[in-house]
Amino acid sequence: MTEILMPKATAVWLIDNTSLTFDQIAEFCGLHPLEVRGIADGDVAAGVRGADPIANDQLTREEIEKAEKSSAYRMVAKKSKHEEKMQTKRTGPRYTPLSRRQERPNAIAWLVKNHPELTDGQISRLIGTTKTTIQAVRDRSHWNASNISAEDPVALGLCSQIELDDAVLKAAKKKRKADEAAGIVDEGESLKPVAESLAEPEAEPEDPRRRRPVDADAVFANFPTDGGDAEKDGDEKP
Repeated sequence: MTEILMPKATAVWLIDNTSLTFDQIAEFCGLHPLEVRGIADGDVAAGVRGADPIANDQLTREEIEKAEKSSAYRMVAKKSKHEEKMQTKRTGPRYTPLSRRQERPNAIAWLVKNHPELTDGQISRLIGTTKTTIQAVRDRSHWNASNISAEDPVALGLCSQIELDDAVLKAAKKKRKADEAAGIVDEGESLKPVAESLAEPEAEPEDPRRRRPVDADAVFANFPTDGGDAEKDGDEKP
């Protein structure tokens, strides 16, 4: 849903001029239903002057009438023709707070070690650093190389886990395509399907000879039972 201007002031106007439910107003204004109820009771946004969303070109009268006829209907804000111009596009490296900039070399070392498929450009955009710094960390020519220790950039707060996973996924796909184009085949063992991994291994066929009954008489037939050999090998009796 398109974000609207002055959500609380818009909620005040909708409460005073429509029969919409608190849930409908909360959904449209991006507020919590209890907050809308507080506005209606005068506990929240006291003294705030209502803003007409129709006059501000954020909502149409027809949309309000549809919502008033059905409490399950959720109003959709009009998309401003200037919305695209109002959005700021980030073209340079990510801005990193001054207090965390000294931790970027540690994050670079971690990314280079654990995700070698990432390019310098991807690392630069991910944690807001320069390619010169990345190269210095790679070849150990950084001025503070002796004190650099690999640390997860997510734990350092330099990027989110979603951003890191997305960058790694894109880098892996790009590398795979490049390997396929160069005729390089990964012969490593691939992961087996879950069903196959959890299945019990097939039992080896049993040797039929192991199941043959043992004839004890035949086994001990050649062994003397009277102790004669023992007397011949022993000392003669006087």
